Amino acid sequence: MYAGRTIFSQIMDVLPLRRFHTCVRRYQGNRKVKQFTCLDQFRVMAFAQLTYRQSLRDIEVCLRAIGPKLYHMGIGSLVSRNTLANANEMRDWRIYADLTQILINKARPLYADEDFGEQLRQATLYALDASTIDLCLSLFPWAHFRKTKAAIKLHTLMDMRGNIPTFIHVSEGKLHDVNAMDLLIPEPGAFYVMDRGYLDFARLFTLHQTHAFFVTRAKSNLQCRRRYSHPVDKTTGLICDQTICLTSFYPARHYPQPLRRIRYIDPVTDKRFVFLTNHFDLPALTIAQLYKARWRIELFFKWIKQHLRIKAFYGTSLNAVQTQIWIAITTYLLVAILKKELNLQQDLYTILQVLSVCVFEKTPILQVFLNPTHTIEKDTFANQLRLFD
Repeated sequence: MYAGRTIFSQIMDVLPLRRFHTCVRRYQGNRKVKQFTCLDQFRVMAFAQLTYRQSLRDIEVCLRAIGPKLYHMGIGSLVSRNTLANANEMRDWRIYADLTQILINKARPLYADEDFGEQLRQATLYALDASTIDLCLSLFPWAHFRKTKAAIKLHTLMDMRGNIPTFIHVSEGKLHDVNAMDLLIPEPGAFYVMDRGYLDFARLFTLHQTHAFFVTRAKSNLQCRRRYSHPVDKTTGLICDQTICLTSFYPARHYPQPLRRIRYIDPVTDKRFVFLTNHFDLPALTIAQLYKARWRIELFFKWIKQHLRIKAFYGTSLNAVQTQIWIAITTYLLVAILKKELNLQQDLYTILQVLSVCVFEKTPILQVFLNPTHTIEKDTFANQLRLFD
């Protein structure tokens, strides 16, 4: 019988401890701390994410019930509700934000082989979007959104190869999505796929000047002049592929260069789309398919809201909320890295569900995801007498 380490401690092996301690020293996270260190805080919060704990009291009760196993989890002392609450309130959330960036750099190469076609084989593909998390105004008065409502926003830039977030900014709910573009450092040659909420021609021209490419949707009131029409295969759903110039005063002033406009009808839903891009070499159908792949970031937001604890928070201060969000994203990355390193065939949802019920099992983690077929052999010489012949 295997009597080694718990599954939780094997998950924590993915954590680069030396670089984590560097982050802690950078922000003096363990200053005047005797027992409950930043590493203990991270492990407890990761445990809460993996096992779907609902509150600080829930975390405390569960960890005290398994007190003898805390040592095998790497937690050096008993965890009280007040100790964890104070740690979330006082310790700098940037410790875990920096740790997230370290894990992002570790996870992205593992998913770099995902195929988007021959023409985009060497391209870097990003999807940019934001998701709003509603909060109670009386508990979170700092999260300004509306007069009677509080909220925060997760502005996320996601690498579409592997659905790995590469940039995350947490803001109050009233910050408009397009303002997050000012925080990005454009990568030359990369594609940025965005919905029409990011249609700001001054900011798009900044992307163009840095030799980055964008794909977005046009608004219905777009005013432009057609300069050239390219032939298209209308059996694929394409209507037109045009080179245009903007004619409105301010848009033309902010974006003086030509743009490419593509009209497309989705053959499945019959919805009409109008795409704008500054890339003139890719086939029009590839541009339409690239925008369709943007839906992955919507699925990412839906996934983390359903399967990680980022909609109900253990603390009400900005630091506590930021800490919980960054540790939740870090937990997501740990599972994503584990999936690739162990070559697991299950999806991330299945992996999290399995881990949530066996984090204290002392078994090799790979064995948990094997699905042996159990067969029951029938004994022809049973001791029980037959009732009927």
